[in-house]
Amino acid sequence: MMNRVIKLCAMLIAWASVWMGSCTPDDFDLGAVDVNPGDLVEGIAFKIEHDPQNPNIVYLTSLMDSRYTPLWDHPQGRSQAHKVTLKIPFEGTYQVKFGVQTRGGMVFGEPATFTIDDFYAGFVDHELWTLLSGGVGQEKTWYLDLDAEELSRYFLGPLYFYGTDDSWETVTEGKTVEGDSWNWKPDYKGNTWLLDAGDYGSMTFSLKDGAKVSVDHKMISGRGVENGMFMIDTDNHTMRMLDAAPLHDAGRDGQVVDWGNIKIMSLTEDYMQLAVLRDEALSGEGPALLVYNFISKDYKDNWVPGDQPDPEPPYEGNANDDLTTSTTTSKKWALSLNTPYNWTTLAGEFLNNWSDPSGYLSTDWASYDATLIRNISLTLDKTGANAGNYVFTDGSNTRITGSYSTDEHNNIVFDKMISFAISGSIMLSTNDDHMLRIIDVERDAAGTISGLWLGKRDADKPEYQVYKFEPVAGGTTADPMAPWKSALVGKTFTPNVNYFADWVTESWSGGWTASSNIFPDNFGAQDWLWTQSIYDACLASSISYYLDGDVLKANAVDNGVAKNGIVVSIDPDTRTITYSEAPFTFSFVYMDNGDGKGPWLFGSFDGANLNNINTKGMYLGFVSKPGEITMNHMILKP
Repeated sequence: MMNRVIKLCAMLIAWASVWMGSCTPDDFDLGAVDVNPGDLVEGIAFKIEHDPQNPNIVYLTSLMDSRYTPLWDHPQGRSQAHKVTLKIPFEGTYQVKFGVQTRGGMVFGEPATFTIDDFYAGFVDHELWTLLSGGVGQEKTWYLDLDAEELSRYFLGPLYFYGTDDSWETVTEGKTVEGDSWNWKPDYKGNTWLLDAGDYGSMTFSLKDGAKVSVDHKMISGRGVENGMFMIDTDNHTMRMLDAAPLHDAGRDGQVVDWGNIKIMSLTEDYMQLAVLRDEALSGEGPALLVYNFISKDYKDNWVPGDQPDPEPPYEGNANDDLTTSTTTSKKWALSLNTPYNWTTLAGEFLNNWSDPSGYLSTDWASYDATLIRNISLTLDKTGANAGNYVFTDGSNTRITGSYSTDEHNNIVFDKMISFAISGSIMLSTNDDHMLRIIDVERDAAGTISGLWLGKRDADKPEYQVYKFEPVAGGTTADPMAPWKSALVGKTFTPNVNYFADWVTESWSGGWTASSNIFPDNFGAQDWLWTQSIYDACLASSISYYLDGDVLKANAVDNGVAKNGIVVSIDPDTRTITYSEAPFTFSFVYMDNGDGKGPWLFGSFDGANLNNINTKGMYLGFVSKPGEITMNHMILKP
């Protein structure tokens, strides 16, 4: 019984937030509390009138005192205007529910009905109706832009997030509006945790004998096939669906009070974006528009992967500079004994999770021959801008020499075809155009390249075969702690109130809070993370690094509480920092990792490293779940 009461209370709160989240009543203080549902009847509290020239136009007018903010739930959506104009194209009996906002809360009367006797084609002779359904007498099918193969054909992913004041104006027309306007448009490949890949079913809008919609929810068994009606408000770019909900994921099915109350954010012949309001009481997160992205059946059926340009690999450097150095024109690279080769997608995502020789040896096809691998190297000698000479040494110590150049796509273009075995039947080869492309680089904490992945584009499959080369050091080995001490000692850092924390992939990419208009002073949007008290604590906190002999230590101020002599242990190989005492404890983002002691990963988000710590600050994080890093950001104290 108690569970039923709690659920009922939650639903009442959620219902209220649908109204409160979309627009604010004129004045809460003016409404009296002496209104009951029996007072809110047609002819006394409100009236419904047909236009004398066109009876398909219906006027809803509040007869209540202006102290009361009207609340309309009508066939084309919801409104808080004193007078609402409906344009109903199809014959039928329609329902209106009228309520008012009082100091005691919302009060609704019993539903009233009105009848439309004839079809009026003029109201569906509009681009929105045609784009959605194909036009009068037609129907059109739409799919969520995600399939079981994790493929989104038009959008970056199937689900975007927008502020509650965003609409057709901000998305399609590109206007700037006041209020809660922001967006996060995650790419699905980097944010698969958002929702499961799969066949979500289809959604068909029909204008055959009325405005009907049929939705086959293949990913939500509790919904199944829903058959209902829909109505578009072309002036406000909204849609009302009755007895059906747009396609969506099961994980958010319980986060929306009214799936039929929809904003049309964009709509073309090929794609469509529909938004519903995420409710704070149901989701535990701040109100936001969940924007689901759809593609038409015709677009999906005729989409050809070859029509799309290859995605760019993650490498963002300059090949001509990174292949050698800034201090010498010559550099030698050795094939990695740890991870000599792999395959990636065209976007640079590794297809095999190999981190050492055991990964290769655990398969029955990926050979690993250390006697060949340890002999293979590439020496580059730059002779001019974007050009130079090379020496490839293969596994039998045979030298292959010639000239090379680099192009704008970070390809190394050799003067001849190169191909030799690196392990068993595995070959290192250029493509038919004598090219290897820089797919990505690995950098140490100081920002120096520690690994270089070169790739050969497969002629038939959308992938690269990639080879990892590591720089061959010359001279004496430098102190691995030197760049850490240089970057930290004598500096004081403070939490960044403009970008406090985020959740990124394990490659330190992605993130959502930076684009969510949370920081520095939006304390209502995500109060589970960012509040006035956390903001104030950031301003009252800092950490200063110093040397006590050869021991690296830190003095911290934790929300005004001094903590001195904290021993700082750094592992340069794993790029981790561990503290003998947690420097900060005022937020969970500091405490969910060894009670705040660490080890903390020193992150490369936004290209941050020890060399640019003065301008980029430092990102410290930990793996909070597979594929995800929770990170916090600290910057130099002004």
